[in-house]
Amino acid sequence: MAMFRTTVGNMTTSTSTIETPSGLITGNSSLKGHREFLGIRYANAKRFEQPADIESWEGVLNATAHGSICPQVPGVLEMMLGFDETKMNEDCLNLNVFSPAQATSESKLPVLFWVHGGAFTNGSGSLAWYDGGSLANRDVVVVTINYRLGAFGFLGDGNYGTSDMISALRWVQRNISSFGGDAGNVTIFGESAGGSAVISLMAAPEANNLFHKVWSMSPSIGQLRDKNRAKEHETQFLSIAEVDNRDKAAQLSVQDILNAQTKQMAMESTAFDFFSPTANGHGLSEDILAAASASGLPFVVGTNRDENRLWSAFDPKNASATEEDWKKFCVTSFGDQASDAQKIFETVRKGDTPGQLMSAVSTDTGFRQRAISFSNDRLGKNTPTWMYWFTWASPAFDGAVGCCHALDIPFAFDNLEAPGTDMFTGDGADRFPIADRFASEIVQFATHGHPSWAQYDLESRTTLVIGTKTELVSDPEASVRLLFGN
Repeated sequence: MAMFRTTVGNMTTSTSTIETPSGLITGNSSLKGHREFLGIRYANAKRFEQPADIESWEGVLNATAHGSICPQVPGVLEMMLGFDETKMNEDCLNLNVFSPAQATSESKLPVLFWVHGGAFTNGSGSLAWYDGGSLANRDVVVVTINYRLGAFGFLGDGNYGTSDMISALRWVQRNISSFGGDAGNVTIFGESAGGSAVISLMAAPEANNLFHKVWSMSPSIGQLRDKNRAKEHETQFLSIAEVDNRDKAAQLSVQDILNAQTKQMAMESTAFDFFSPTANGHGLSEDILAAASASGLPFVVGTNRDENRLWSAFDPKNASATEEDWKKFCVTSFGDQASDAQKIFETVRKGDTPGQLMSAVSTDTGFRQRAISFSNDRLGKNTPTWMYWFTWASPAFDGAVGCCHALDIPFAFDNLEAPGTDMFTGDGADRFPIADRFASEIVQFATHGHPSWAQYDLESRTTLVIGTKTELVSDPEASVRLLFGN
């Protein structure tokens, strides 16, 4: 390994060059004690075609800056934390590696492989929250990736974005030992769409033996779809784009694709599976959840207490909801059980406004109860499963967002000082012990194959509640679980 040091003003930085099976590569050596290799291209891909692995390169690869991000319309997080549309390019299949400064090919450190969220339509592995430096300082190697998004990644049943993830995992198998990682100890983890993506990878035969443990944060399980739904959405997309078939869509400009995608998603505001992994499509099993629940790999899943508030907190209609609106919502959502549901939610969410109660139901419908149901299925197949519940409420936006969707990400990465984070989390000192515990649990799982708390089972339903007071709780909000038939 070669080291080169440069000084710019009062700031001293250095570069580090290592040799990998694919070739020589130069990255940055951080003053915080880790190395980072950024924007490494792992595959080539023509539009609407499967990726081709990049197995080697000539000369020394410069990996000192992030690469292009996949074409997209920015989501909530990108708008809040900063979005540079000039970095968008279809040649976006690149990854980033963060490793301890002293790691060598003999270190055999656990590998954490991150799949970002964003509804399969936006996001990138280079978002500041996903900087793997803090985790790398805990003696793990972190990999964050880009994969194709929206129509580029998930038009029809091609599952191109899923294939990108698998291509990146193959790159890890070939090269990660040069960064100090153990190719035989890879944990995939992701949040939201990334959380459901890592579940779908458990149902991908091509990914067998490419990873060994799975940690899923707030998985959007409802986005996973079947071939009929994929075909329906592909036909709709092609009609909006005014082309007859996928081959003709491949000739459209990037902006035309994004415009058609945006128009399509506006047609059904409650649908979230326009572009997502498709069961029985390319490379995925006929039933994603059944295959994933049968996987014997160690699996951790958790959700946030107020997931839906990321959206509802900024919705004027939700803020002005009345008691009558709440009652009608219960009838629509629960039918004959409306009265029971109303009482249960008003009890477990005492003090919530009507709009917040409606949001709580949506959180359970879209996230928590789906995670519990999937965990129950795994228990029926005797597969190792752990559950957590993230409950720390942010004081930001006058407390309106609570413990909303994505709030846990900077805690998981121990990145509370990343640019823009305090706008979302506030700047209180109480955040730091929570981040330390959350990140420690992820590293513990990656290292040993289990977190520090007991497995989930149908008798005790032991759950680690992570918040102002982190503790083990047996069956939190059991009345809500029973209401949903879990």
